[in-house]
Amino acid sequence: MAEITLIEPQKKDKTRCNVYVDGRFYCGIKLEIAVKYRLKAGMQIEEGRLDEIQLATEKAQALDKAMTHISATMKTKKQIRDFLIRKGYTSAVCDYVLEKMEQLKLADDCEYCRAYVNSVSGKGKRALEADLIKRGAERAAIEKALADKEEDADEALRVIEKYLRGKENTKENVYKGMKYLLSKGYSYDTAKQAVEKLGGGYEDY
Repeated sequence: MAEITLIEPQKKDKTRCNVYVDGRFYCGIKLEIAVKYRLKAGMQIEEGRLDEIQLATEKAQALDKAMTHISATMKTKKQIRDFLIRKGYTSAVCDYVLEKMEQLKLADDCEYCRAYVNSVSGKGKRALEADLIKRGAERAAIEKALADKEEDADEALRVIEKYLRGKENTKENVYKGMKYLLSKGYSYDTAKQAVEKLGGGYEDY
């Protein structure tokens, strides 16, 4: 058994409270629900019971919050889960919301990765992969999106030309430009093709 050690009103929403179990934050819940189930500090309770209470009473609200969260831009499933956790929802509620959103085709890492890869320019595949990993996309979804993408030497050429703008067209600066392309996630072959397109005898990189 666990012990509810503190129940306190939330600062930003006085209709909700934070529930602490064994001295650590456990979940957020409506004040009226805390009263209905007679939750109070010092009460012995199974943590699973708090999950059941929140799932039964707040799953619809959690789903609504998640839908609002993705209304401006697409999100990975991990980003949605992290958002709900920050709002104080338990894993059980997060699982419910994500299952519903997947059914509605609103939480789809494959679609997210495909859209992200197609919308970002000026980055090579390695950089795109790092971005998607940071966003918590599923590995299989990342690999599928990148497998369908061909690195564009003309795009890399535009990147290096922008980097070299205002600089003397010396071999040293072109070398720095190639290193810059590599830092932007382009493969060596793509970076080399871009340098070759610059002309000027720099094809030996």
